[in-house]
Amino acid sequence: MRIADVLQAKSSHDVVSIAPDAGVRELVARLAEHNVGALVVSSDGVTLEGIVSERDVVRHLHSDGTVVHNTVRAIMTETVETCSPDAGLDELMETMTRRRIRHVPVVEDGRVVGVVSIGDVVKHRISHLEYEREQLESYVHST
Repeated sequence: MRIADVLQAKSSHDVVSIAPDAGVRELVARLAEHNVGALVVSSDGVTLEGIVSERDVVRHLHSDGTVVHNTVRAIMTETVETCSPDAGLDELMETMTRRRIRHVPVVEDGRVVGVVSIGDVVKHRISHLEYEREQLESYVHST
């Protein structure tokens, strides 16, 4: 299974991004508006400059109660784990588990073409396992 298959199965193919100079209040509003846990940080909406998540907000809130007055640049993760659409799902699952990350931008030719969350991965794996179960049941009952 490839990451492209996971992206294809998603209900929305939009990549929600935010500029690094946007405020943290705007970030929180966008996370809530789109019901997502992380946003790609990009000045032009195409190239990857970082990623920022709910975890980033909470961790900074713990150490600095004024985090809502900062910019996204101040709290974002700049070194981002990415994958390509051709990457294998098992490889991505291993990376997400090992690095303890929940969102991975999918990059092709220097452009962000999607974001895969741990929820997307789990949903795709469950669908695949259900399909396999149905095929096995069909085989068993046909013999």
